[in-house]
Amino acid sequence: MTTKLRRVLIVSRSRVDDGAALTGQACLELSTQGMKPVITREELDEAQAHSGNFESVYGVPLSLIEVLGEQCDVADLELVIVLGGDGSILKAAELVRSCNTPLLGINLGHVGFLAEGERHELSAMIRRVVARDYSVTSRMALDVRVLVEGEEVYSTWALNEATVEKSARERMLEVVLEIEGHPLSSFGCDGVVVSTPTGSTAYAFSAGGPVVWPSVEAILMVPLSAHALFARPLVVNPDAMLAVEVLRRSAGSGVLWCDGRRTFELAPGSRVEVRRSSEPVQIIRLNDSSFTNRLVNKFALPVAGWRGPEA
Repeated sequence: MTTKLRRVLIVSRSRVDDGAALTGQACLELSTQGMKPVITREELDEAQAHSGNFESVYGVPLSLIEVLGEQCDVADLELVIVLGGDGSILKAAELVRSCNTPLLGINLGHVGFLAEGERHELSAMIRRVVARDYSVTSRMALDVRVLVEGEEVYSTWALNEATVEKSARERMLEVVLEIEGHPLSSFGCDGVVVSTPTGSTAYAFSAGGPVVWPSVEAILMVPLSAHALFARPLVVNPDAMLAVEVLRRSAGSGVLWCDGRRTFELAPGSRVEVRRSSEPVQIIRLNDSSFTNRLVNKFALPVAGWRGPEA
């Protein structure tokens, strides 16, 4: 009986310096444990462009790894190890979206809300991966589509947020918001963020939106610098359809950004519809730490003096 080769994609924020060194370490440790490390062709090409040699960048021989899309497909992957911040995790989620492969984040960035550990924990985390000693949690994603004259002209998805923004700095964007098929308000603004609970600590948070616990099912709508008496952040039923229409009277055009990675130009008259996706993103967890503790640690929140429930 042939044992299926366990393949792990490694996505790093950098092909040089600490990102490269940790990628090499992960490749070596996975390989010695009988697993097959995989990297993208993009990372391989950048490593070779940097020095002409994969081994000199990563510190491991090329023979240890496979290249995604060449020696193996996305469907062959058991999981993805992401070395970087939340942006790297969003990149990895995009790479494996077709198969919903679970993601394990190791933070090399500043905050890293989606990451499960820090760089010094890499070896311990790989041992947990080898032993399959982890759980997988689902995070809501969004399906996003753009319509013009009732015809769909673009569709994509988002884990954090879909944002309608003005294209030109000097011109405001005139929009009207719709919730569950009913118009809510129209105003001029810099844009509108439609966010998942996962994205509530990202762009929506910076725009003044609430922090929503990942266990809460909801969709957020947060206006950006709106000229209106009523332009508060909204928390909406997760099964509602939210829409942002760029009004024909708008002096400028807009642009749709999804997770800061996928973009589409919005002419006046464009309509952006956002719904909960039927395909969530799978995130690996290694411990049961609460989201409250994660907030305290990531934002360095002051909790001195807390005594807890009295005995």
